[in-house]
Amino acid sequence: MNLNFKNVLAIVAISATTTVASVWGYAKWNHTSVSFENDGKLPANYASFLNGAAPATTVDFTPAASAASPAVVHIKTKTNAKKIEGSKQRQRNPFSDFFGEDDMFGDFFGGPRIQPEQRASGSGVLITGDGYIVTNNHVVNGADEINVTLTNKKTYKAKVIGTDPSSDLAVIKIEETKLPYLVYGNSDEVKLGQWVLAIGYPLSLDVTITAGIISAKNRSIDINSRQSDKPLESFLQTDAAVNQGNSGGALVNTAGELVGINSAIMSPTGSYAGYSYAIPVNIVKKVVTDIVKFGTVQRAFLGLSYAKDGLSEEEIKKLESELDVKYKEGEGLLVTDVLEGGAAKAAGIKKGDIINKLNGVSIKTAPELQEQISRYKPGDKIPVVIKRAGKEISFEVTLKAKLGATDLTKSSKLAEKLGGKLETIDKATAQKNDLEGGVLVKDLGSGVLGKSRVEKGFVITHVNDEPVSTVEDFYEALKKSTTGSIKLSGLYPGYYGNYAFILNLND
Repeated sequence: MNLNFKNVLAIVAISATTTVASVWGYAKWNHTSVSFENDGKLPANYASFLNGAAPATTVDFTPAASAASPAVVHIKTKTNAKKIEGSKQRQRNPFSDFFGEDDMFGDFFGGPRIQPEQRASGSGVLITGDGYIVTNNHVVNGADEINVTLTNKKTYKAKVIGTDPSSDLAVIKIEETKLPYLVYGNSDEVKLGQWVLAIGYPLSLDVTITAGIISAKNRSIDINSRQSDKPLESFLQTDAAVNQGNSGGALVNTAGELVGINSAIMSPTGSYAGYSYAIPVNIVKKVVTDIVKFGTVQRAFLGLSYAKDGLSEEEIKKLESELDVKYKEGEGLLVTDVLEGGAAKAAGIKKGDIINKLNGVSIKTAPELQEQISRYKPGDKIPVVIKRAGKEISFEVTLKAKLGATDLTKSSKLAEKLGGKLETIDKATAQKNDLEGGVLVKDLGSGVLGKSRVEKGFVITHVNDEPVSTVEDFYEALKKSTTGSIKLSGLYPGYYGNYAFILNLND
């Protein structure tokens, strides 16, 4: 009995000792393991989060939604039925005829086709109390009739003030006063993870508000190249739900300020799949101001080419060999060519230089450079910092509209005399008419154009026998006129033959 009792005590003692030793050993190992990872300190990237940062609070979206939603409008467009020559349609999708897009027999026998009336829907944002509205170019492009409905259900006819396919922006106007409108925010101050609201009219529903965060900045998705040969893309990416019909609507911060214009989604189905894209408001402000003031965007260019983003190691090595330079992706933009007559060439920038900063703003990607340049006009002087042979060099660059041109003042005055509304034809129209591009006479106005024999719908392909593909080309050609008379050559889509008209801008 005593022996058994002693054995039990021995077993208990050994178990207790082992347990204590195990607990002590685990604690010692665990302490050592944590200490090995971070020395008991948090990583530097958490410093601002825990040292003095405000604790997380519940965000109330109702004030921003209440302030912003009355200034977001519903846009409905109608495009009239049109005759299109069948001989121009060889590049079309052959299946489109089975879905009632055109008269298939007209195409089969080489005669004119009928493109039926089309209706579409989108969103827009009031930016002034007297009816100026910003929206997407693709919402109103080619429309013969535009109707705008406010949140109070009042509907107005709208006219196009100007468009910019490069940024996919357009300005339209309704005749009314004392309207609600959105105030501009600052898209440079937008932070990753920041809450934003997307407001618009998706899927022809009434005004709809969704919430999300800024998930990326300076994003390029190569969508504007569908409507412009000089696409400008530096999108804000969000996960706020956006669908068809949201285009042209508002992206606002929690203060109710406009920080972007919703423009696109990335989706394998055509419906929202988690990513939406908005044009930063700082780009919007410049484009809108130019359109209202000059009728076209006064776009500036550096006049250089640079290496694309996301290069492979092999591509980087090839460029290093060709340009005799050492380059690490992410340190800036590698200049691969400098154009004769361009702003960069005149300033002294060379092939192989690496652009680091533009007007004090760090540049690492192509969208960042595009966004910064888009804020300036021809003739503006900006400091550019490059790295050459390991050393930083600063240049003062005078931006140009195109090669050799530093201003659009003359073309703006001539455009005022000319009158009317012009816009670059979309790629689909150009393709249907076997054109590289052209300028559509959207409205004749009361100037020289309105008093000429030119009719609405005329597509200008040449000015003084010089080919023009875009509105920017048109104004550049207009500026070269020294006699005050210009010759406009082009065609009427759907009709055979080319036409030429002589206009005297001195009248």
